[in-house]
Amino acid sequence: MAAAGADSDPATAVPAVSTCAHCQREIPSSNIDLHSVHCACNLQKCQHCGEMVPRKLMDEHYDENHAPMNCTLCKETIDRESWDLHKSEKCPQRMVACEYCEFELPAIDLNEHQDVCGNRTEHCQTCRKYIRLREWIGHEMQCHTNSNGSAETSSARTIPEREVRPPAPVRPARPAHGSQHKRLLFTIAVTGIAVMVGSILFQRDESF
Repeated sequence: MAAAGADSDPATAVPAVSTCAHCQREIPSSNIDLHSVHCACNLQKCQHCGEMVPRKLMDEHYDENHAPMNCTLCKETIDRESWDLHKSEKCPQRMVACEYCEFELPAIDLNEHQDVCGNRTEHCQTCRKYIRLREWIGHEMQCHTNSNGSAETSSARTIPEREVRPPAPVRPARPAHGSQHKRLLFTIAVTGIAVMVGSILFQRDESF
């Protein structure tokens, strides 16, 4: 009898609930009538995501969550659900980098660019051959594999030392010509003076 009384206690009884026909939420039966009127007047179910949105905010909800996006690069109209994929992988005008030279260009031009860029060659410092860039990774894997099985990159390989040549002999500096030139002028001057003095004395002797 005590147990039966406990089960019928209003304080412990689970309140009855009803499902709102508009939003499909479970509402206490005591409030279902008031809720149904308020829900039908103020809330609207989004046809795209099923979310109940205030009627006055439905346009804003649609624009922010479901309206198609206009791509400013390729000028296409993209569903918002596909926008992230389009922007990162699908847009033909998105900027991508060449795997050989890392130059950025529109994705639509990438294949043509890499066909040319990949045919450029670089000099392998280990085998002394010119290798196409598109074949560089395979070349290193096949031809330059370390004993531990890992590929040795050209940047990690040691560049052979160049032949060391002795420095060219330094020629001794030529003596300055300034002092010799002065001595020569002095000798010529002294000789000229001596000749003049001698001729004067000779003329005086003849006059006597």
